[in-house]
Amino acid sequence: MDIDRKILKAEKIVEIRFNEVDSMGIVWHGSYPLYFEDAREEFGKIYHLEYLYMFDKGFYSPLVEMHFNYKSPIKYTDKIRVVITYRNTEAAKIVFDYEIFDVVTGELRATGYTTQVFLDKNFELMWTKPDFYCEWEKLNGIR
Repeated sequence: MDIDRKILKAEKIVEIRFNEVDSMGIVWHGSYPLYFEDAREEFGKIYHLEYLYMFDKGFYSPLVEMHFNYKSPIKYTDKIRVVITYRNTEAAKIVFDYEIFDVVTGELRATGYTTQVFLDKNFELMWTKPDFYCEWEKLNGIR
């Protein structure tokens, strides 16, 4: 990655709710995708890459890969900070890296990444980046 390129990041604060934990009061593994989704939506608001914007341009962007690396348990009533970072890639996909921190202690609780691809309105996989996405990259100093 060119060091002169802009790093795009966003953050989302999440308070852990009762319905997100298991019987031990620890965040259930199935809740982590929701935290990543919350961060992606926040990123979209800040950098104008919302799902409806992509849809209005004629594309879907489904997740095709999601990875988590758990560092330490998150518990009921904890408050976390989900940091999302755009990963620059030449491929026709959107990759985000995530870090989840405890708001009070600053401890890193989890990391991960997601990969999304582009489908046109006929659900055909795009092998090259759509024009609107190339323009988005230029506007945000990525290309």
